[in-house]
Amino acid sequence: MRTLFVSLIAAAIAMPSLVEGQTQPVSQPTSQKSLAATMNVYVFPNDGQKPEQQSKDEGECYNWAVQNTGTDPFQLSKQSEQLKQQTDQAKKDAQQATKGAGAKGAVGGAAAGALIGEVASDDAGKGAAYGAAAGALIARRRAQEASAQATQQAEAQGQQAQQATQEQLTNFKKAFSVCLEAKKYMVKY
Repeated sequence: MRTLFVSLIAAAIAMPSLVEGQTQPVSQPTSQKSLAATMNVYVFPNDGQKPEQQSKDEGECYNWAVQNTGTDPFQLSKQSEQLKQQTDQAKKDAQQATKGAGAKGAVGGAAAGALIGEVASDDAGKGAAYGAAAGALIARRRAQEASAQATQQAEAQGQQAQQATQEQLTNFKKAFSVCLEAKKYMVKY
């Protein structure tokens, strides 16, 4: 009797692992994204439309939304990347503008200092040295201020362009969603 009892307990403990081994694996979603999913739009078929029909409907609604908004999200993506690159280049150019400013200022300052030194103390060399140092400092400071202002302007223009792109994308998603909803899909983005 005791052997039978131990066997029943062992069988009860082993039973869940046997049952788990017999369950059907959950089907994995396909690795290919739908058109809507690539735009982070979630679409659910309310009338039980098949995936092939949903794909066809999404394509039709995509084309309809492009025609009605004048916006193609895939082109917007390319434009957005180009704008980002242009903004980065403009910021680099603004930072490069400060190079050489000290030397240019030093030359101008030396000339002015030599003239002042000659008039004030008959020592053009000493005046040129002071003038060169002052000219270099002033020119660097002005160049840094101009660079900072140009960098801020480039960033502001880049942000405005990105915001406009985002608004266009949002309008496209609205049009795309309206079309799909008319075809009996539930849509969220």
